Amino acid sequence: MDSIEQHIEADREELADPQLSPQRRRHIEGELEELEAYAERHPEDHHDPSSLELYCDNNPSAPECLVYDD
Repeated sequence: MDSIEQHIEADREELADPQLSPQRRRHIEGELEELEAYAERHPEDHHDPSSLELYCDNNPSAPECLVYDD
């Protein structure tokens, strides 16, 4: 996706499909929730964040999200 807005819209369209499997629906719902929260916290940032960016935005003190200055 080119932007977070496009990714959010694509997830919403996919959730509208009544044939969507329950597992995929749960995955998309979780992803959509994280994307919307990220977009709300970073209104000036329009890039499509990776899964790691979304995780670290929600869990900044997680070991894999810590950044050390040498």
